[in-house]
Amino acid sequence: TDKRTAPRLWVTPAQQRWASSLPMNTVVLFVPQQEAWVVERMGRFHRILEPGLNFLIPLLDRIRYVQSLKEIVIDVPEQSAVSLDNVTLQIDGVLYLRILDPFKASYGVEEPEYAVTQLAQTTMRSELGKLTLDKVFRERESLNSNIVHSINQASDEWGIRCLRYEIKDIHVPPRVKESMQMQVEAERKKRATVLESEGTREAAINVAEGRKQAQILASEGQKAEQINKAAGEAQAVLVKAEAKAKAITLLSDALTQQNGNAAASLTVAEQYVSAFSNLAKESNTILLPSNTGDISGMVSQAMTIYSTLAKASPKAPPEEPQPSSEEVRTEPEEQRNH
Repeated sequence: TDKRTAPRLWVTPAQQRWASSLPMNTVVLFVPQQEAWVVERMGRFHRILEPGLNFLIPLLDRIRYVQSLKEIVIDVPEQSAVSLDNVTLQIDGVLYLRILDPFKASYGVEEPEYAVTQLAQTTMRSELGKLTLDKVFRERESLNSNIVHSINQASDEWGIRCLRYEIKDIHVPPRVKESMQMQVEAERKKRATVLESEGTREAAINVAEGRKQAQILASEGQKAEQINKAAGEAQAVLVKAEAKAKAITLLSDALTQQNGNAAASLTVAEQYVSAFSNLAKESNTILLPSNTGDISGMVSQAMTIYSTLAKASPKAPPEEPQPSSEEVRTEPEEQRNH
């Protein structure tokens, strides 16, 4: 049986593993689940053994490759890449893939694991060169999906399917890291200042609105007060006018009665004396008539003026009784008789 050393195999997910020997052709073979054994007959590809019981011809058939159909995890080594804004980054990742076609994985490429790893590194550098440093941190998901898409385009000929790619760590230079921290602190201070200014503005707006509402309510209160005051004054004027009208009516009725002139003379005399008692209380300058001691002369003069005004006012003619309907009817008959 041939026990030569075989190239790198895909039996387990472990990297850099070399198989010391391949399964021997014992005529009756049991293939484990999720494994594909590639059989060559007389140096040419013959068939792929499926899991379960299989039979081979001794000496003619030989197991050349053993491929694992499980999902394989590969650590992509750390590498340097330059972003769009010329910042050097150190990035490593993890690659998840699976063999879909054991024939292509065996004969399409010499070392599939190494080829996929190199393709992942070159694709990562290419995709990072399209993004700035800020977008690298914000768009990690889109970056991972772009790398997977690029790897699948090239690995279809190898019978390998890349399921997903994840960036593990991103290392930036110390100076860039310090500048990023300063930028973050500046952004935080900016947000704090903006929030404080917005709070101050809202407080000022609330105070102004409160003052506005207070002034509106105060003006409405003053307006209502003035309206009520004006209504009260108007009502008072009406009441005074009605009272004065009643007083004048009563006075005119009293003057028409007997001894009315005497009562009016008495009233004028009382007002004359009261007026003299209030002189010199508000001012030092006083104008007096020449006959201030002649009360009877002043009263008679006032009564004379009253009598003159009473004669000048027109008197209402007395109401004549209207003739009845019978008198109106008989009057034409009498005229006819005459």
